[in-house]
Amino acid sequence: MAAVTSPESSPQPRVYFQTPPGTEEAETPVRKQGRVTVKYDRKELRKRLNLEEWIIDQLTDLYDCEEEAIPELEIDVDELLDMQNDGDRAARVKDLLVDCYKPTDDFVAELLDKIRGMQKLSTPQKK
Repeated sequence: MAAVTSPESSPQPRVYFQTPPGTEEAETPVRKQGRVTVKYDRKELRKRLNLEEWIIDQLTDLYDCEEEAIPELEIDVDELLDMQNDGDRAARVKDLLVDCYKPTDDFVAELLDKIRGMQKLSTPQKK
């Protein structure tokens, strides 16, 4: 509710806001601002980025088109790293490239060579 003072009681009119009874706000506890950080190995991230750029370059050559025109397919490096052996990895990549009319054996062999020794990128667990 607002209360206006009369000109007699004060030289300038003022408006005071009053809180209706029973609606007083309890003090809100002040939360401490936390920092959200995710720590990855920068070297591993750089390797992954370089690999993804290489994959895009190779796919544009294999499909003989621009990056935007590559058929929608996703080569999930983490999925490949989870597989037990190179035979399973090669089979998975070849399944993804089934629509490609160019030979893919060199691409698959080179991709497997590049991911060998890479680490799976997973979100670090909270300590």
